[in-house]
Amino acid sequence: MRSFRWAYSGFLIALAATYGFAGESRSVSYMVDGKQYEGYFFDAGKKSPFILLVHDWDGLGDYEMKRSRMLSKIGYSVFATDLFGAGIRPSKMEDRQKLTGELYSDRKKMRALLHGALEEARNHGADITNSVAIGYCFGGAAVLELARSGEQLKGFVAFHGGLETPAGQDYSGTKGTILVLHGSADKAVPINQFAALAQKLESGGIAHEMILYGGADHAFTVFGGERYNENADLKSWQRFISFLEETLEK
Repeated sequence: MRSFRWAYSGFLIALAATYGFAGESRSVSYMVDGKQYEGYFFDAGKKSPFILLVHDWDGLGDYEMKRSRMLSKIGYSVFATDLFGAGIRPSKMEDRQKLTGELYSDRKKMRALLHGALEEARNHGADITNSVAIGYCFGGAAVLELARSGEQLKGFVAFHGGLETPAGQDYSGTKGTILVLHGSADKAVPINQFAALAQKLESGGIAHEMILYGGADHAFTVFGGERYNENADLKSWQRFISFLEETLEK
């Protein structure tokens, strides 16, 4: 494990040396359908590839900010979006269930929020034509919703995300490549949902890659969490960075 960690660290150092540590970050207040939202934009430069990052059910917080900084430092502009509303960062289980449940039951609103975030990022100089959307847990489910909406991004990445396809939906309009990074020990999103999505994408002819990490539970990438799995986190992040290099222009 130690040798892998050193190799992984060297990989990130090499990327940082190549693309530098440029960029600025700022909070962004914006409106979608008359309601105020507050995201964060990490600007790596005018011609930098762009990443839309969607939070988990805790709302936009320190975890998403850290992942955004990691990406900004290696040359990607990032808009960490807000799907709950300005100042709404739920700490109680029932509040998280309520907020995510409202969006799961109103897919039109979920899509509007995602499209609104992309437009706001565009207003701040993001190159939407050279972009990938990523999400964690609830955010992973939201990113797959964005993929089904037909949004013309180059890729859609779900880290331990919700994988079920809502009734009446499919991936026939998906434009970019889908990457799913999932734990085989995930109890919140069990492996049968992973298999069902794989069959759906394969039968639909959708470009995709799906990776299972043995022994990894739900939320395996969340630093300091009780289900954090270092091996799965490092390997999934390395594959994600490689995917960005393969998919986006720099």
